[in-house]
Amino acid sequence: MTASRSNRRDFLKTSALLAGTSSLAVPMVHAASSEVLKVGLIGCGGRGTGAASQALRADRNVQLTAMGDAFADRLQDSLATLKKDREIAAKIAVKDDHCYVGFEAYKQVLASGVDVVLLATPPHFRPLHLQAAVAAKKHCFVEKPVAVDAPGVRSVLASCEQAKKHGLSIVSGLCLRYDPGFRETVKRIHDGALGEILTLQANDLRGRIWVKERKPGWTDMEWQMRNWYYFTWLSGDFNVEQHVHYLDVCAWLMKNEYPARAVGLGGRQVRTEPKYGQIFDHHSVVYEFANGVKFFSHCRQQQGCKGDMAAYVAGTKATAVVAERELSISSGKKKWKYGGREGDMYQLEHDELFASIRAGKPINNGTYMSYSTLLAIMGRMATYTGQVITWDMALNSREDLSPSHYDWAAPPPVAQVAMPGVTRYS
Repeated sequence: MTASRSNRRDFLKTSALLAGTSSLAVPMVHAASSEVLKVGLIGCGGRGTGAASQALRADRNVQLTAMGDAFADRLQDSLATLKKDREIAAKIAVKDDHCYVGFEAYKQVLASGVDVVLLATPPHFRPLHLQAAVAAKKHCFVEKPVAVDAPGVRSVLASCEQAKKHGLSIVSGLCLRYDPGFRETVKRIHDGALGEILTLQANDLRGRIWVKERKPGWTDMEWQMRNWYYFTWLSGDFNVEQHVHYLDVCAWLMKNEYPARAVGLGGRQVRTEPKYGQIFDHHSVVYEFANGVKFFSHCRQQQGCKGDMAAYVAGTKATAVVAERELSISSGKKKWKYGGREGDMYQLEHDELFASIRAGKPINNGTYMSYSTLLAIMGRMATYTGQVITWDMALNSREDLSPSHYDWAAPPPVAQVAMPGVTRYS
């Protein structure tokens, strides 16, 4: 995490050249089941701990050998939690000198001899970490979203192209795409069960989430890092950090096509105190595809309100509900509901990652994980500015949310709340 703004820009300038070069690297293939796959965890929060648990269950001969986090307490809590799980305890081989702390912990994990890395830090760091992991020729599990700004998205796209040249697997944490029921439902819709799609709607309506009160002695950087969810430079805002799941489902339903433009509204009505950083507590965006199809996106985090997390689709022949609570297609009095094989989507994405490594048949989710992240960023741009944002504007934005440098005493980006009509696109 030592790269500055200029480092990121220099990388983006050379990415096209890198994408055009041939790689002499031999793809790393572990076809023999007797070979141990060494796993490194970068980002030891709740999601990272869960990803490590699932990775250790995904393959018979796998070990967790290195861990890295900005904070020592987070790392040790994660390690203790994993060791308490009897099913995977024997696969944990993390020595004290392989516990790395600080902004450069990711470099040390990558240099420790691991074969696979799990990238689960706050989203801001994802482009930098993925770039370094691919350069080190590591297979990657990449949590969602993959960036918080357009330069980050462009960086991830370039890294994923390099991964293809190296024969590396890149599996995304957009886990709904690995759920058996979602796959069957989407397949039926792609096969014409709805007819021509007319409208889509994605909801992520929920209550409050965690917040950590500031402690004496914390610098501004530590306070923001501890409360990363509430700062746009770290999380992308919650419509990027969490709502990306159902935004991605709608893009998937559209056969991985993405909207041409977006307009939206949003703001802070409930979470107005300084401890909630700068993010909004509601966003509502209308996306429009080039063919005129409208896609309505709503997300909210306000206590005491109606909750809903789902995608809804209307076509010329039928309608569908695509959600964890229900997977159905309805046409008049006729209704199909998924009742097939169940599976833990969080586990299945790791199962498929490790199976691909063993088989020497890499998976690369790079394109859709990048563009679905940009879809969410595009919505944030529309709600922050109050203006129409086109896909090209979102993809080519120069807005770089990075701090000047990474240090506990360094000033983080100014936590200014966006004001629609005043905040400008850049």
